[in-house]
Amino acid sequence: MAERQEIDIEITPDGEVKLTVRGAPGGACLELTRKLEEELGIVVDREKTSEFYQQPATVQDEVKIGDE
Repeated sequence: MAERQEIDIEITPDGEVKLTVRGAPGGACLELTRKLEEELGIVVDREKTSEFYQQPATVQDEVKIGDE
């Protein structure tokens, strides 16, 4: 089962929007927020968490059909 991915959206009193992603290691967080960033406008700052530098987990399933 895949890990739960979350995007926290904070809007400050001065109208600044902050996005915080959890559960998306590596560059997956950038893909999750891409559409939101396009709609919101110019990205002023990007702060990468330690999760950004983690390798995404890979899942391999082996399926056998018939007699082997």
